[in-house]
Amino acid sequence: MTEQGSQKNNERHLVVVESPAKARTLGRYLGDGYRVEATVGHVRDLPKSGLGVDVEAGFEPEYVTIDGKGPVLKKLRAAAKESADVLLATDPDREGEAIAFHIAEQLGYDKDKDVERFRRVRFNEITRRAVLEAVEQAGTLDMGLVEAQQARRILDRLVGFKLSPLLWKKISRGLSAGRVQSVAVRLLVERERERRAFRSAEYWDLMARLASDGHEFKAILISVDEDRIASGRDFDETTGKLKTDREVRLLGSEEAGALRDRLAGVPFQVRSVEQKTSKRSPYPPFTTSTLQQEANRKLSLGARQTMRAAQALYEAGHITYMRTDSVQLSNEAVDAIRRTVKERYGDQFLSDKPRRHQTKSKTAQEAHEAIRPAGTSMSTGEELSLHGREKQLYELIWKRSLASQMAEARQRHLTVLIDADSAVFRATGKVLEFAGFFRAYVEGSDDPRAALEDQEVLLPSLDQGDKLDLQGLEALSHETRPPARYTEAALVKALEADGIGRPSTYAAIISTIQDRGYARLEAKQLVPTYTAFAVTRLLEEHFPDLVDSGFTAAMEDSLDEIAGGDIEWRSYLERFYSGEEGFEARVQEHETQIDPRQASTLELSDLEAKVRIGRYGPFLELERDGDRLTASIPAEIAPADLSNEEAVALLEKSAEGPQELGKDPGTEKPVYLRTGRFGPYVQLGGEEDAPGKGKKKAKPPRTSLPKGMEPEDVTLEVALKLLSMPYEVGKHPETSEPVKVGIGRYGPYVVHDGDYRSLKKDDDVLDVSLARALELLAEPKRGSRRAASKPLRELGPHPEDGKPVEVYDGRYGPYVKHDKTNASVPKGEEIDSLSLETALDLIAKRKAGPKRARKKRSG
Repeated sequence: MTEQGSQKNNERHLVVVESPAKARTLGRYLGDGYRVEATVGHVRDLPKSGLGVDVEAGFEPEYVTIDGKGPVLKKLRAAAKESADVLLATDPDREGEAIAFHIAEQLGYDKDKDVERFRRVRFNEITRRAVLEAVEQAGTLDMGLVEAQQARRILDRLVGFKLSPLLWKKISRGLSAGRVQSVAVRLLVERERERRAFRSAEYWDLMARLASDGHEFKAILISVDEDRIASGRDFDETTGKLKTDREVRLLGSEEAGALRDRLAGVPFQVRSVEQKTSKRSPYPPFTTSTLQQEANRKLSLGARQTMRAAQALYEAGHITYMRTDSVQLSNEAVDAIRRTVKERYGDQFLSDKPRRHQTKSKTAQEAHEAIRPAGTSMSTGEELSLHGREKQLYELIWKRSLASQMAEARQRHLTVLIDADSAVFRATGKVLEFAGFFRAYVEGSDDPRAALEDQEVLLPSLDQGDKLDLQGLEALSHETRPPARYTEAALVKALEADGIGRPSTYAAIISTIQDRGYARLEAKQLVPTYTAFAVTRLLEEHFPDLVDSGFTAAMEDSLDEIAGGDIEWRSYLERFYSGEEGFEARVQEHETQIDPRQASTLELSDLEAKVRIGRYGPFLELERDGDRLTASIPAEIAPADLSNEEAVALLEKSAEGPQELGKDPGTEKPVYLRTGRFGPYVQLGGEEDAPGKGKKKAKPPRTSLPKGMEPEDVTLEVALKLLSMPYEVGKHPETSEPVKVGIGRYGPYVVHDGDYRSLKKDDDVLDVSLARALELLAEPKRGSRRAASKPLRELGPHPEDGKPVEVYDGRYGPYVKHDKTNASVPKGEEIDSLSLETALDLIAKRKAGPKRARKKRSG
């Protein structure tokens, strides 16, 4: 189809997409006969306040225009009047279908009259061929998908709107519950409970360093006197205890040491050599779930970061649609991949015949292809001039796609048993006979060549009866470890396995449970909070179905049936929500049954004190000799790691009260050393000395101890210096303005006339001279006002006025700029992979937010 041939009577066509980046790409493909406009996401939604659903009128949603989207709709209406037809080219999934429907409605769509004027365009990759074919085959809106998305949105609103206020009353203000998020939180809590119940066990074995003809290798003790030695697999993963059905010999330190000494003088001889080969088949290409898991493991990207980078790649036409649960590839893609494998690696690395991977997920919709490079050229990230996070993610997708059509890897495994008196040792090795798909991709490694080396554990040539030279014998101690906490990758895998959520929801689920304070990310692990424990227990006791994975998965299935037209969405919501056994009635019933004090109190195993969820966070409470002792729980102590000894120490220290260091000479107020939820700090005066009255009283002046400073190092002099921050070290010789040193959000700093520099690692924040401060201030500052005149990146023109949208690095971190509007880039967002769509969203939110008053500079 030619670009001109698709026009009707030489009139322009309006094409509507979600993002400006996607709009630019489509504009290049479609030509002058098309006007492509972007909505920047949804244009309508349920209101932020109020239920927004008329339950009495068949659950009719009360949609409102999203803040800032009024001008967008106005522009679209004007463009629609000047166009022959409207092509709705939003993403090919439920959300995209819903966005298309809302846009059509706002442009006057009548499903009985406007089938020809409003047409739906769907494509899984943004290439010229795919886009032009999709325009040629434009169809109608899929109201089943629209109703499924609408039912999901209403269902989530009903659950959240009714359940969240219950949590506010019974546990703490600001909490929320969700149909899917609560199940995810329960998974984290259950794992943390297992960790708390776990009891570590110690076991020992021996490791021998042996040599044959000068080649050294290692062997591990497996039996003594025909008794198998206990190893890690003999211990229960959840309790840490030795499994009762195992007939093994558990070595302690003394026995292991005695055995080591006894065997040090005996001969070592090969008893047997066993050899076998194995084959490894390649992994299927990525789905949304597996992409998020592997990007987390290999690139340390969170689910949200992965999806943002994937969205940018999709909109630029580099990969196929990134929300999919299918591992299938089109015939065209398979041919292109196999051709590329042959060209880059040779015939021997290509599988004998095209591979057809089967989706194993029970909830897979098979609506799209797997995630792969778009088109048929199969260019590398380097060839596409990609950079940053987008390049890393693209190369991951490229490697996995090529590997899926490559030959099996072949390995040869060796197992050698070695006699030493009555003891038997085992050495294992493997040799990679043919790399196969490992040549392009090895799961869990970014460098295939380095990974190939890891595939081999070489042993010398050995035969039965060979004498071995003992180079050393070492007794090794091992300790069983509790079940690992969920990483983002592991949680996505668990949710998918249980049929909870869909490809488009995983990133949002994980972000929500962190944003709402139910988990924090620490060393790539999701650590549940005490609040998560309290909320999960309340839901388990009073609304068990809402945190039951089977029930939630069944709800997902029902939503899929709505999409397929097998269930009427209003009747489904009616069954769930209304009636004597409905959700609303159950909430009202349990509201009267739940005791707030009990709901906000946790009794953890092996803990004498109780954990309470208070207004300012979790704290310990213990009744002792008629006294009520309380103490804040430091934020870094996870529920599974809080020991009884640690809890008692916190309570006793709190009972002693704050340590008075002395009096402030200027005010005669006492200076205290205290410990709070976020660690030790110094405070001037008591609560009674704080300015203000009643509830409006401010907190007394206080300053946290600098990183590395211990409470015992704090004297009155040190405390006064901390409380005086930012303190003046002198006047600047050029301006006579003060130069000060302080501690801020991002650590210790020196400042002069609004110009900041961070202190170096070796600088003592309490002892910075004027000369040192001037030396730091003289250093060029990345992101200073002088440097900010040049942007780090230009993302593209703003769709409304064509002015550039640019990325800068400012005093308080990176920000995006359009005309006179600046918007900060959220913490954790990589500026190298920041997309224009994300920047436009940040700018729109900044414009819609409250105006910030400018401070007048004195003098």
